[in-house]
Amino acid sequence: MAYIEPAPIKDKENPFESMMSRFDIAAKCLGLDDEVYNVLKSPVKQVIVNLPITMDDGSVQVFEGYRVIHSNILGPSKGGIRYDMDVHLDEVKALAAWMTWKCAVVDIPYGGAKGGIICNPRNMSPGEIERLTRAYTGALVEIFGPDRDIPAPDMGTGPREMAWLMDEYSRAQGMTVNAVVTGKPLVLGGSLGRTEATGRGGMITALAAMEKLKINPYHAKVAVQGFGNVGSWAATLLEERGASVVAVSDISGAYYNDSGIDINKAIEYRNANNGSLEGFKGAEKIAGDDLLTLNLDVLVPAAKEDVITVHNADQIKAKLIVEGANGPTSAKADALLNDKGIMAVPDILANAGGVTVSYFEWVQNRLGYKWTADRVSRRSDRIMKDAFNNVFKTSQEYNVSLRIAAYIVAIDKVAKTYKFRGRF
Repeated sequence: MAYIEPAPIKDKENPFESMMSRFDIAAKCLGLDDEVYNVLKSPVKQVIVNLPITMDDGSVQVFEGYRVIHSNILGPSKGGIRYDMDVHLDEVKALAAWMTWKCAVVDIPYGGAKGGIICNPRNMSPGEIERLTRAYTGALVEIFGPDRDIPAPDMGTGPREMAWLMDEYSRAQGMTVNAVVTGKPLVLGGSLGRTEATGRGGMITALAAMEKLKINPYHAKVAVQGFGNVGSWAATLLEERGASVVAVSDISGAYYNDSGIDINKAIEYRNANNGSLEGFKGAEKIAGDDLLTLNLDVLVPAAKEDVITVHNADQIKAKLIVEGANGPTSAKADALLNDKGIMAVPDILANAGGVTVSYFEWVQNRLGYKWTADRVSRRSDRIMKDAFNNVFKTSQEYNVSLRIAAYIVAIDKVAKTYKFRGRF
């Protein structure tokens, strides 16, 4: 299965405001001055493009696309491109900011960006999607660049679209430029380890958090909401390290087995069943939302946004939440989880394994050299564990949750870099 970024947040609250509510708390903890606050809260650049595309039936349809660059203080901006009917500017702005904090918290020299096109790729032919991708690239050819802004896959896009983007950009430059995009097919300079990177990063932070909570992985019960790329890899890797994955879910519902689900068999079944767990006999089917409130040690929400809210946060029994998806916990639910003493490894840390290996892909492209899968895994594991330990230490110093601590670490890094670089 190709790598896909965790699903972007579509909070019922305004997503940008949801991000800013956490940003504001961290900024107050840091005593951020007004100049830096105002620089960091707002995107550097917002681009809206209209893309006339000739469809297969000969008609011309105009698609609206976005690219938001939140920050380039740490380096070139980095972030995915999604194709979906629900794309809107506030969502893209929020996601671009999250990418800034995500890169900063794992100490990667990137700023944050995000892009998207309002379309339904499921109702489009490969030819229509290719023409749309190439048109979008052409419209943003002055924005993109390996030293300026580096796109990646997101919802509705994958290695195929990134290959088209790289090719179109390369044509405009008159030379092959592999490093302009990450998430490419391996034959075009993609990196080994990219597919499992986000799930693997979640596993590493989960184990680090379990160590702090004195939870023995060999005695731990885990539930994973979402059985796509991120969730299935997180489940596989946690099972390999001794944990018992007692529940998983996908769009068809949730599946529970108190003795533990055989994750490899579940993946084999899903792959042979049109990508669905419907009818899986290795576990009892339960209501999808019931998975969240099971008696667990570790809960991994890796499906979609805003699944832990004020309406169910008080019912969650897990000792640890590891956010594989972007924005699975609403801003208003944070306080309830904190009051219950539940540790939550936030999305900007837990799912940063993907952008970490994206960085490795970019480095390999710039070097013209291919790393082994083992080298990629060892380096990403070290970065993720070091990042967790830094965030945990910060949470102790400031007496705040891991989420706010992650924002403190990220904002502090960007703010200090801004001051050293001087006013833009």
